[in-house]
Amino acid sequence: MPKMKTHSGTKKRIRVTGKGKLMREQAGKRHLLEHKSSRRTRRLSSDQPVARADVKMMKKLLGR
Repeated sequence: MPKMKTHSGTKKRIRVTGKGKLMREQAGKRHLLEHKSSRRTRRLSSDQPVARADVKMMKKLLGR
């Protein structure tokens, strides 16, 4: 049976930490930033862990 291919869309959006946690970017920091406060945009810039319910599926898509 051939190898599973990594899902290209997922590998662009999810990164794996050294300990194996899956991290994602927060939505809302791409455009229309003029009216958002500095505090809000700063908080949106930090990575968030992927929800526990989705981790299994994401790992499968990443081929882990």
